[in-house]
Amino acid sequence: MRPDPNDASSGGVRDDGRVARRPGRCAALAAAVLLVAGGCGTASPESPPSGVDELVVPTPSPDPGDFVDRVDNPWLALTPGATWTYDVSGQTSGRLVVEVQDDPVGVAGVETTAVARTGPDGERVVDYLAQDRRGNVWWFGREGEWRAGEDGAEAGLAMPATPRVGDGWRAAYDEGVVDVVASVASTDQSSTTPAGRYTGLVAIRTRSALAPDTATLSYYARGVGLVEELSLEGPVSDVRLVTPPA
Repeated sequence: MRPDPNDASSGGVRDDGRVARRPGRCAALAAAVLLVAGGCGTASPESPPSGVDELVVPTPSPDPGDFVDRVDNPWLALTPGATWTYDVSGQTSGRLVVEVQDDPVGVAGVETTAVARTGPDGERVVDYLAQDRRGNVWWFGREGEWRAGEDGAEAGLAMPATPRVGDGWRAAYDEGVVDVVASVASTDQSSTTPAGRYTGLVAIRTRSALAPDTATLSYYARGVGLVEELSLEGPVSDVRLVTPPA
């Protein structure tokens, strides 16, 4: 899988006097979990309503009452215990395993689903996601790096309920730590992976303002999730699905 950069989110430059904090690790986002990539660098503007159903993205104050217990978005369903295995080739090669954890994690008052990614180098990254009542999946943080509601960090959109070509949004924002934007490039792509051939895929580009020389394009299949991710800029990488959840 490759991270997918996008700059379709709009908004004025933010200047709220925050003190920049030391950024976390510069690590690519979990493949089947979020369609975004993290990075280290300077601050970036906050997005106003992005055109995605008039949502305010990122959101500075999520209301726990707006969220449900399960993440069952057809493009990014996260059933506890579900596991995806990917083949990674390029600058790094090996296997990537993505697993949905059983126990919820509270972030900003919202019960989120924890998703762990273990890469070819054995590094483990855990991200926190939650779904709102309209079916949109939000990214609430990454273990050890940032959490929505802490030190100015804000939850962004991981996957809209209804992806539409041209929609763009901020996937995560924490000044100096993470600043990811994404957009829908297509809704009719196809891909052949070791797991089989998939059609009618949603293709999402993501880019980090803190790592401007990298970008990815991620393909999602309905009922399966991420099936392939390709690097558009930066280190060459191709991540392809080997084993989907049973």
